[in-house]
Amino acid sequence: MQVRILFRVPPVYHWVEMRTKMRIMGFRGTVIKPLNEEAAAELGAELLGEATIFIVGGSCLVLEYWRHQAQQRRKEEEQRAAWTAMQDEVGHLALALEALQAQVQEAPPQGALEELQAQMREVRTQLRAQDPPSTSRAASTSKE
Repeated sequence: MQVRILFRVPPVYHWVEMRTKMRIMGFRGTVIKPLNEEAAAELGAELLGEATIFIVGGSCLVLEYWRHQAQQRRKEEEQRAAWTAMQDEVGHLALALEALQAQVQEAPPQGALEELQAQMREVRTQLRAQDPPSTSRAASTSKE
């Protein structure tokens, strides 16, 4: 049974990788031999696995960043809505306060009310003094 090689590393990748390694180690001008089929397939599989892991990890990071940004925007929208609602409520309370202040200014002062009550008592006592005794009894019984 023969296994087909699905992914082989290109010869250019092997050449660049080996040349870089040789220069790092201090060997210059070394001839690099091409890989055989089995080694190329193994290196290709390793490269494909690493690329897959890198792509999945990068995708997870990008998706998490987008999710975090969407959550942040939603929080900002909620805060803006709450702020607007509080500003509206403060505006309504300011209007209610102005209305109450106008009512207080229109109402007579407390001293004037007491003065009016004293005048009413005086008028009642004068009326009782002028009424004959028979009408005062009828008035007192009708009040009860």
